[in-house]
Amino acid sequence: MAHGVNAEPDLESSICGFLREPLTFWQFRMVAGTPDASRVKSIRNIEQLSFATLDGRELGGYKLRTANPRGYLLVAQGNAMLADQIMGILESFRNAGLDVYVYDYRGFGLSEGKSRLKAIVSDYREIVTALNAQGYRHRYLYGISMGGVILSNAVGPSGDYDALVVDSSPSRISGLGCPEEYDPLSKLPQDAAKLMLIIGLLDRVVPPQDIEEMAKIVQERGGLVLKSPEFAHPLMDIKPAIRRQRFQAVADFLTR
Repeated sequence: MAHGVNAEPDLESSICGFLREPLTFWQFRMVAGTPDASRVKSIRNIEQLSFATLDGRELGGYKLRTANPRGYLLVAQGNAMLADQIMGILESFRNAGLDVYVYDYRGFGLSEGKSRLKAIVSDYREIVTALNAQGYRHRYLYGISMGGVILSNAVGPSGDYDALVVDSSPSRISGLGCPEEYDPLSKLPQDAAKLMLIIGLLDRVVPPQDIEEMAKIVQERGGLVLKSPEFAHPLMDIKPAIRRQRFQAVADFLTR
């Protein structure tokens, strides 16, 4: 996938604090570690991806491929994850008839550039536009933790998608020094019927109270809010059965 239009010149500038944002993303990258292709070697029907952004950065990732897909699923992962670390646990979505796309965030793993919020949001806006141009019947989005912040901003209140799941993302990030316009709360559509919000009552990373403000509005606007007393933060559920239950709830909403 590639485009030929010029991008904004300052995508990689810091908007969440001149020192705070670079340091925070550096910490995330250190936790995420380095890419390791051996993690995906045994996964069937997987291919490595490359995406050229408007400002000339090359993003790397993976696709789980299925025959005659009913649609695509773009997954935006948490802030300290690489694509190759989670492809195996996403196979259930491919088995549900979806082509599954996951990219490393800009500056992480296989992807070039400086990790900055404004740039990463722009990257996902471009990726969604490119996927929508491929002719898939259905267009599904799944944002995990920070990934929900990214996708909410990338598609905005009037995004072109069939369903979006925001899993354990905070209502606001302006408390971290980011502009209020990047708060997920400000990106909710007036009609939220295509939106599902997941809250894990055992979540210690993004506590339920940090999501409640957004949950109230999503419910008022016709969206679905799933609060589970068994869920922790995504991919941190203690029992594999709980993770399968979470992913099944996501798949059921996406393909309803």
